[in-house]
Amino acid sequence: MSNIFWWLNCVIDERQQHKVKHLMKDIIAIVYFARLANADDWDEIHYFAVAKENFLRKYLELPNGIPSYDTIRRVIAMVSPEFLSKFQIHWNEMLNSNQGQKLKKILALDGKTQRGNKRGGQNPNHIVSCVDNDGFCLSQKLVVDKSNEIKAIPELLNDINIKGHIITTDAMGCQKDIVAMIAKRRADYVLALKGNQGSLQEDVALYFSDADLLGKCAYHKTTQKARSSIETREYWQTDNISWLAQKKDWAKLKSIAMTKNTIIKGDKVTVEIRYFISSLGVDVKEIARAIRSHWMVESYHHHLDVTFKEDGNHTADKDAAYNLNIITKITLNILKLLDLGTKRKPSIKSKRFVTSLNPEKYIEILLQI
Repeated sequence: MSNIFWWLNCVIDERQQHKVKHLMKDIIAIVYFARLANADDWDEIHYFAVAKENFLRKYLELPNGIPSYDTIRRVIAMVSPEFLSKFQIHWNEMLNSNQGQKLKKILALDGKTQRGNKRGGQNPNHIVSCVDNDGFCLSQKLVVDKSNEIKAIPELLNDINIKGHIITTDAMGCQKDIVAMIAKRRADYVLALKGNQGSLQEDVALYFSDADLLGKCAYHKTTQKARSSIETREYWQTDNISWLAQKKDWAKLKSIAMTKNTIIKGDKVTVEIRYFISSLGVDVKEIARAIRSHWMVESYHHHLDVTFKEDGNHTADKDAAYNLNIITKITLNILKLLDLGTKRKPSIKSKRFVTSLNPEKYIEILLQI
């Protein structure tokens, strides 16, 4: 990770250089270090840099000292999102370079709105992200609103190597063109169904409603106790789909699946049933892993909101908000690898807090990962 400084030296600064007092690469590094050390808004990022100026000078030039919070925000808005995304992808490739042949990764695609970015009649940023089953964000795309997620997914898939992995999306991503692209890139898919694909969901639901047919499906069940509730997850999968009228329209379609989640909390019982199409052959535990792993992207979004307080950041400039989102994701990824040497596994929130207590120590450690 020490090559972050090599990468920052590659940033293209299009400002008029004779007017530049603070280097763009320095400002990106300041934001990155400050986000590691529990700074959430532009003021806190500035205060962190002022307090730790001597430490920062070990790595940064800072020819005119520490920039103001307003300068930091304005310069971050000028950084190319493509540059930050390429660094993010490069970092993840290095992370995975020595993994060898392991289980297929689950790559979950889903969108999140930056609610604090909303101003006047303008829509807030909506960002579609790809998060793997280890909880690392691999890439993201900015779209106008949630309805544009369909356009962003192909661009997102083009950014990363999906060969040999399993792609999961919510029902909005269940599109024939997207499935064809996944198949062409030699990846698999497990896609949720809703009523946005004509009669497909209805046909699949009708199949699983037949008790005789359901009894012939591959079956898997898990039960998990969490505080005051018990959650039972049941999975059924079959490759008996020759009857499915739309089968030929979906590339590599091999199986259909159903899940039934039952949550018992006191006297309250909640049941949720969902349906899926997949390019996977019958391996109900594998399809259960894919379906269950899709929640990782929701967990990642939870970290952005709760741990990094993204929705509480009211940055009006959309470019600044988007670039801060990318830097935050790079920060979150690297914090996952920080080992505090404690018996109890610390949360990301705890890791940020500990880093804020002694950034000189912990940022040095993170730079060596």
